[in-house]
Amino acid sequence: MNNGPRAIDVLLVEDDPGDVLMTREAFEDHKVTNRLSVVSDGVSAMEFLRKEGEHRDAPTPDLILLDLNLPRMDGREVLAALKADEALRKIPVVVLTTSEAEEDVVRSYSLHANAYVTKPVDFDRFIDVVRQIDDFFVSVVRLPGH
Repeated sequence: MNNGPRAIDVLLVEDDPGDVLMTREAFEDHKVTNRLSVVSDGVSAMEFLRKEGEHRDAPTPDLILLDLNLPRMDGREVLAALKADEALRKIPVVVLTTSEAEEDVVRSYSLHANAYVTKPVDFDRFIDVVRQIDDFFVSVVRLPGH
């Protein structure tokens, strides 16, 4: 039986400092303190996930929030790489991006994203969306290893 919400490790892959700040605020103001790690590009995301370089002590995330439009290696490439990796493919990925393009939605799901969420531009709505994602993955779904 579930004894209520539990803390999970979340990796945010986002290069926009404003969106990082809003996501941090949504997590900090929320009733459950999940551990949020942030990387700002796709190469760093893969190093974090593979525990390479400065990320050798990084936690294995229970959930990844992934922007598509990233420097060095875009989110589509990150999604393809992690879903092709036996050790990483079971980590749920929520694409959290500004793109409303149907081709991005279809491609993300084809690459086995678990959800696709378009970022609201309104601050309060953005915070609400992040909290809903957090609630869903903490209180509703059962994650691997939990």
